[in-house]
Amino acid sequence: MPSKLTRNLCIIAHIDHGKTTLSDRLLQRTGTVSNREIEDQYLDAMDLERERGITIKAHPVTMHYTARDGNNYKLNLIDTPGHVDFTYEVSRSLSACEGAVVLVDAAQGVEAQTVANYHLAVKQGLKIIPVINKIDLPNANLEAVKQQLEDILAIPAEEAILASAKAGIGIEDILEAVIQRVPPPASAGDNKLRALVFDSVFDTYRGVVAYVRVVSGELRAGTPVLLMQTNQKYEVKEVGIFTPKPLKAEILRAGDSGYVVANIKTTAELKIGDTITSSVQPATDALPGFKEVHPMVFAGIYPINSADFEALKVALGKLQLNDSALTFIQENSVALGFGFRCGFLGLLHMEIVQERLRREYEMDIISTYPSVVYQVLKTNGEIVEVDNPTFMPDPTFIEEIREPMVKAFIMIPGENIGDVLQLVRDRRGECLHTESLDSRRVMLTIDIPLNEILVDFNDKIKSMTRGYGSMDYEFAPYRASDLVKLDILVNDEPMDAFSTIVHREKAAARGRQITAKLKEVIPPQLFKVALQAAIGGKIVAREDVKTVGKNVIAKCYGGDITRKRKLLEKQKEGKKKMKQFGKVNIPQEAFLEVLKSSN
Repeated sequence: MPSKLTRNLCIIAHIDHGKTTLSDRLLQRTGTVSNREIEDQYLDAMDLERERGITIKAHPVTMHYTARDGNNYKLNLIDTPGHVDFTYEVSRSLSACEGAVVLVDAAQGVEAQTVANYHLAVKQGLKIIPVINKIDLPNANLEAVKQQLEDILAIPAEEAILASAKAGIGIEDILEAVIQRVPPPASAGDNKLRALVFDSVFDTYRGVVAYVRVVSGELRAGTPVLLMQTNQKYEVKEVGIFTPKPLKAEILRAGDSGYVVANIKTTAELKIGDTITSSVQPATDALPGFKEVHPMVFAGIYPINSADFEALKVALGKLQLNDSALTFIQENSVALGFGFRCGFLGLLHMEIVQERLRREYEMDIISTYPSVVYQVLKTNGEIVEVDNPTFMPDPTFIEEIREPMVKAFIMIPGENIGDVLQLVRDRRGECLHTESLDSRRVMLTIDIPLNEILVDFNDKIKSMTRGYGSMDYEFAPYRASDLVKLDILVNDEPMDAFSTIVHREKAAARGRQITAKLKEVIPPQLFKVALQAAIGGKIVAREDVKTVGKNVIAKCYGGDITRKRKLLEKQKEGKKKMKQFGKVNIPQEAFLEVLKSSN
């Protein structure tokens, strides 16, 4: 099919605005999937995606559609995630398209992630097709949403297509708009092979399968290829398209999206965003789109059974293949044994990776409390990056500690502004400015430490606003702050699994929380055990583990009181000696309970 009859597009929106449902209707209308086969969230391949109702991975599919002008067009569609943690998935998908359908919920209006994804698409130079979805809802407010499109996104309201993906309204209009408004793929002048790798999966029998968008030239079985980032050479064994199941094809031409199998055996050989070119006549420049992703949240992942360490290493390697944002290195903990220090884009990303390890690879794992990367300026002028509290330099050599900041955009109903501003202040944030979006919604722009929004910040905004609040953020420069390393001591021995880096004002409260939980889960000992939270040499919180006593005078039925005193003194001396030389055996269940309560 000539490239002038090809259209490449993706669907972008805030989470839960109907992207995957619209994809289902497009598959039905174009006859790509029959009515008998179709099911809700058809493109969401993971059980996890279906259960949570969110898209985690971008999903490509090739559709054929006969337009009103009589021509048969090939439409290459990519359904993208909507959560802020998966923004990199979206940016890669955008680099493989010429057009983007921006979906807005008719009841919710323009949300924070809609704005962020829209700006990503504009930056890539894509043609925007605005669609107002869920117009059949009783609380849909079309006039207000059209006004938001003009005020917030600067899109003329008359360009918006009214649709309901669930009811099948406006699907034909969307397809026609894609044909008329989205330009066909532009061809490169030199016609040398260039294909952008926008995703990949691992197949046990065929190795690494690369998902590609061919920008120029053509790919077929037998083509000798070169990966421009790793400089590795291969021979293509198979090419194909997605319908949405993989379907073998003879050739992939310029403008096509599909998959390539080339005997790539290990996960490290292929990088997402890489350019595939011919090894015989290679292109001189790589395609834009490759960007090393830097994780912002770190946590230790350990197998509960130490014998599963190698299996966990293999599982993480396979996950990293189609999730280039995941990083991991081996580490060792006194409490938890051998495991891995893993880097994630955010807390949802971390949660999804852990859940995939449990489900897809049947790994029984525990994770440590999440932390971010801190920059430590030492007294000699050296700057070191610390992602694990264990590696924090000695306080006497520290000039200052800098923490990563974020610029967050929070959209909330006007009546909740007081509660949200108080939450921002409690989390050491600062409101830069407030902007009224319409008669009932405002947008707050805030400056806040990344560490403070990691765990439950977004959940609290959702509960305060009864689900109407939304948040998006971008990274800001590091800033010096009064941070300290909080150590937890059990019988005067530091436990590295519980160490954290916290703000000095919050250190005592955090120490009390951990020591109180430890007191609950550590079984009673034969001698008094002190649980302490310490900053350097200063103790900020303390609890004592219960002692289990033995009645040594039970055998004395009578006689002189001095005999009983002698036995009690002997027991007292024994306990003192035990406290001096004894070890506290903390069961692994105790570590698991404390870490679960912290997450």
